[in-house]
Amino acid sequence: MADLLVQNNEAANQFEWTEEGETAVLTYRREPGSIVFLHTGVPEKLEGRGIARKLAVAGLEFAKENGLAVVPLCPFVAAYIKKHPEYLGIVREDHRARLARH
Repeated sequence: MADLLVQNNEAANQFEWTEEGETAVLTYRREPGSIVFLHTGVPEKLEGRGIARKLAVAGLEFAKENGLAVVPLCPFVAAYIKKHPEYLGIVREDHRARLARH
């Protein structure tokens, strides 16, 4: 289950975490049957708290719950999937090979 502090701001196409007046984001683009994760950004003030990981998990769980294939263009999300291969099955087939552990 995604962290309750992560909000999906569909109007802005981003998952958001707001704390101490700062907002961390995972931006995305929706395509038919897919979600393309573009960029994870965490303000310096919020770094080191695992917020990027929480955003990635929220995005991946959203994709899984909605039957969307994941296109991880965001390097952070791609690295997270490499470390957590349980998400490899929801990665769009044309992006799986570069994320699979060898």
